[in-house]
Parts: sequence; structure tokens; C-alpha cells
Amino acid sequence: MIHLAIPDLRGNEAKYLRECIETTFVSSVGPFVTRLEEMMSGAVGATYAVATSSGTTGLHLALTAIGVQPDELVVLPSFTFIASANAISHCGASPWLVDVSKDSWTLDPQLLDEVLAKETKRSQKGLIHITTGKRVAAIMPVYALGMPADMARIREITEQYRLSVVADAAAAVGAEYNGALIGDWADISVFSFNGNKTVTAGGGGMLAGNNKELLDLARHLSTTARRGPDYDHDMVGFNYRMTNIQAAVGCAQMERLKSFIAAKRRIDMTYRQRLKDIQGISFFPSPAWAKSACWFTGITLEGPGLPSVPDLCGRLKEMGIEARIFWKPVHLQKSYASCPKTEMVVSGQIWDKILTLPCSTHLSETEQETVITSIERVLK
Repeated sequence: MIHLAIPDLRGNEAKYLRECIETTFVSSVGPFVTRLEEMMSGAVGATYAVATSSGTTGLHLALTAIGVQPDELVVLPSFTFIASANAISHCGASPWLVDVSKDSWTLDPQLLDEVLAKETKRSQKGLIHITTGKRVAAIMPVYALGMPADMARIREITEQYRLSVVADAAAAVGAEYNGALIGDWADISVFSFNGNKTVTAGGGGMLAGNNKELLDLARHLSTTARRGPDYDHDMVGFNYRMTNIQAAVGCAQMERLKSFIAAKRRIDMTYRQRLKDIQGISFFPSPAWAKSACWFTGITLEGPGLPSVPDLCGRLKEMGIEARIFWKPVHLQKSYASCPKTEMVVSGQIWDKILTLPCSTHLSETEQETVITSIERVLK
């Protein structure tokens, strides 16, 4: 079976894990955690970084640190993995779901500006959503598939409305926006080290940003808000720490980040070049202002006479190839059906037409050729 996305663990992972065991630093205190934070802050262009137990806990921690409270709203694109919305719910808040742009599959800045102008009002409590009466606490753009949102435009809007920004950058390490790294565009950007990410630690997450006070608060909250070596806790905190074992794997992976990103982009370009002549398919967006990390790559099936995505997945599986459907938007999920939302012109049209294709960083040319010829055989 040619799998969708599996980690390449042929670097220093085993060596660093043995070091953890030999030194007994296997829990949430250890040198690899600090090293991974330093490697990530440098890799994404941020001054500070805080490791967490997962991307989801990282999002919850970031939202808590910027002050999101129960019964408030956080603007979120509907086209995202449900963990983005769940992190908002873990704060006791609710997502305000907004459609994405067809040019990037990320939060649509023009639509965001329009709905904030039409559906909110200012008060002493802040920006209020008129229909629900709830305070709009923050904006959470999502860097879907490793593609940064149009953050310059989004920041202009959030500064106008005095809203904090937490970026769900789960799969976007290595991405660029307007030719620069992405770690300083949000108040806090949150990354994931889940097993299928380009860089994995088996699990875990990372907060990154330039506001020392904010990142220090996040670190304090993540370590049960403990003050010093004694059992003195000054806030309601969380046990959201990454283990030294996870960080050891992450450090070994980060040492190969440039080659991993190059491989992902090469795989994406090969699919685009080889499959472009098949009628009825298109590729993931590639706006001029951003350079995706190409976490996942694939095609969309939009032409008449083509099989459905589940049917094509099944046929490829019979040929020994793992391909998958992608995110069902949040507005279609039962637990978020009653959230305030815009019309979902783009999210509602694209989600069930997306097919993700094998894109492991160590996918061989022979394996990719097998995937391509199999798709051609089915679709032509």
C-alpha cells in the first residue's frame, strides 16, 4: 500500500530517544523541549515559542491567553478541521463561521470586513454581534493545507475593530507569506506535530509569537499556573506540557525541515504537471501572495462524468493506493449547526470534491508514478 502521509523517521529520532531514556528525562521537563521551542521560533520567524501537548490544546491555550471568555464569539472559517472549533468551545465560547475565499481556501478578508461592518456594533464591552448580543473576542484564521491566509488584509481589519488574532497554523511550518516567514502575523500562531504532519513529534503542538508577556502567560497557564518549586498556583491552569520524548522526535524532524518542505513542494508540482490535462479536475489554490508548505496535496473532481471522491478512493485502494476525502466544514457538523454563520458559497461547494493523494516526504518517484498512472487509468 502506498500510504497517504506517513513520517520519515530516518534521522536522529532513535538517537535522541535513547538519550532521553539514558538521562531519565522522559517527562515534561528536559533539554529537548527547550531545543524544539528554539528551533520552531527560528523556523517560523517568531521571537518566542511555547511547546504544548497537542495542536488543539495549543489553540485552547492561545485563546485563553488572549482573553476569550465563555459566551463570546470567535470568528472562524468553516473550512477547517473540527479541532479549530472545538478549541473555541473549550473556552466556553462559540465560533462565528465565515466562508473562505475560492482563491486560497482560507478566511475571505472581503467577506470578513463586510460581516463585521453589517453585523456588529461597538459598545463599552467591546465589539458586539448584534443578533446574539455576544462579544466578538477574536479572529482565528486557518492556514488550510499549509496555505497562509491573506494576513496583511486580515490584520488591517482586525486592527480597525481592535480584535486579537490567533492563527491556526497547524500544518503550515515552512510556509511563506509575501516572501517572508509566517510566525509574526498573528498575536499567537499555533502549530501541530501530529503524526501525519510534515514535521511530527508523534503528537504535540507549539505556540509562537513576538509578544513576550502573552507567551509567558501561555507558558504559565500550560504548567498548571505553578509559581516556583512549591505547590503554589495563582491561576486556573492546565497540564498542557509536551514531554521530552515527544520533543526529542520533533528536534530530529526539525533538523530535516528544509528537505521535507522541498519534497512536499516537489510532489505537489509533479501532480500538477502530470495530471493537468485530465478534464474535469483542478488543483488546490496557489495564490501569488503565499507559498504553501504543501502539507497535503491532491486534486478536486468537478467535471461531469467523473466518479465521486469516495468512489475514486475505493478504486484507488483496490490498486494499493491510499487517498482520502477531506474536511467536512464546521457549519455542516451537528455540534455546530446552530452557530452564527455566513452563506457558505465556497466551503459548501469544495469540501466533498477534494481528494488528497499520497504525499509522504519520502514518497519515491516510482511510487508517485504508480499513483499518477492509476489516476489516469480511472479518470481517462
